[in-house]
Amino acid sequence: MSDQEYYTGIFILVFSVFIALTVFINGVLLKFVKTLGIREQSTTIIRWSPVSKPSLGGITFFLIFLLSISSFSFFFPGNIIFHDNHSLALIIICILGFLLGLGDDAYNTNPLLKLFVQTLCGVVLWLSGAGIKITPYEWLNITLTIIWVIGVMNSINMLDNMDGITASVSASIILSFILIQIVSDKIHLFDMFVLCAVLASVIGFLFHNWNPSRMFMGDTGSQFLGVFLAYYGIRYFWNGTDIQSSLIQSKQITLVLIGFMIPILDSSIVIINRLLRGQSPAVGGKDHTTHHLSYLGYSDSQVGFIFLGLSAFSTLLILVMVRLIDGWSHLYTIAFWCWFFVVFCVLFIITRKNKNYVSQGKQGQ
Repeated sequence: MSDQEYYTGIFILVFSVFIALTVFINGVLLKFVKTLGIREQSTTIIRWSPVSKPSLGGITFFLIFLLSISSFSFFFPGNIIFHDNHSLALIIICILGFLLGLGDDAYNTNPLLKLFVQTLCGVVLWLSGAGIKITPYEWLNITLTIIWVIGVMNSINMLDNMDGITASVSASIILSFILIQIVSDKIHLFDMFVLCAVLASVIGFLFHNWNPSRMFMGDTGSQFLGVFLAYYGIRYFWNGTDIQSSLIQSKQITLVLIGFMIPILDSSIVIINRLLRGQSPAVGGKDHTTHHLSYLGYSDSQVGFIFLGLSAFSTLLILVMVRLIDGWSHLYTIAFWCWFFVVFCVLFIITRKNKNYVSQGKQGQ
């Protein structure tokens, strides 16, 4: 058996086992844990779902992540992850993100504390050498890294507003990272192992989270996924090279815009609309792009499939950019950015036409 066949078999095995394990663990948690993420009645929270459900999904994400870390050396002897600063940074920031989300689900954490921890995650990435390196100016790279981490963690959290949306979008983004390694024939064993494991946990979670859901991921899940996606977004989009190992700034930024299109568009449109209404962007409500599609008459499941379709198409575009386009030019940049702005305009127009439906409240599922 060749090394490639062995690696492929391991990744398929890990993916299959962790999906089954996720479904099993979530089923057990649903039986014995009923209150995590369900705040006191005195706490004002506006949720899209009329029924309070436990926020357990993030716990399983983190458990599967830890299992993948601890079992990696068993499948790949001689590969010591703790000698790699980037891998250590990933572990540290994922622990920080998980603890931040767990605290918020349990106690409704102070926003300044959340911002501090998210900033700390960005600093950890920079100190480890895993930050954004798109410009020749170190101060600008540091600033971009911190803003990126904070932005992704909050946009994934904001996107968690309807059954199945955040999980399906996150799964598509993770799949992009996996496919980039495959089509460019630059497979990093640790990255592939962990990405397959977390993708499996997200897909397994969808078994209980697709509409009508039985559980939410909560901030525990969205903060963990946010920092996890932010790290790999830097690794394979911001700092990623094309198939000829060339570093092209316009292509890297385009990869970011297309790969993270849904979280970027949803959070941007929500912030713009709230500012136009004279509100603070931090004040949540039922005014997300997902909600406005529902106001048009689509069911929650249909909205989920719409966003899943957009995310899947983004993954396809990522493959086209990485594998099929050899020589990058400004025409490609314009074409892909036009697609981004077309989707933005369509969703923004929908939200403006439905503005009378918006009700105010605290951001939540």
